[in-house]
Amino acid sequence: VRLVESGGGSVQAGGSLRLSCAASGFAFAFTDMCWVRQAPGKGLEWVSGISSGGMNTYYAETVKGRFTISRDNGKKTLYLQMNSLKTEDTAVYYCATGGRSGSDYGAKGQGTQVTVSS
Repeated sequence: VRLVESGGGSVQAGGSLRLSCAASGFAFAFTDMCWVRQAPGKGLEWVSGISSGGMNTYYAETVKGRFTISRDNGKKTLYLQMNSLKTEDTAVYYCATGGRSGSDYGAKGQGTQVTVSS
């Protein structure tokens, strides 16, 4: 399993970023996927999940209405569109296998840093 995240960066509050996760080494099209994050000094927090076919999506209450998860199975890529970013969204974001609707996720990538300033 290989997961490579990209798209992080520094933005001001209210801004947007789109994260990508390139997957390889497993049957991506048949695997539920999710995004998790880790803020400075805190544990891992599940953010959003998506079913293997992309029909079902799930969000943590803290990001619902602001973030959108999607996937392109042909490109073996997972996305997270993040709008109306808040300072509390500052974290390292990881994509992971599984975890469609919660914390039962598996392998993670190396992460991409998102920093939101006020």
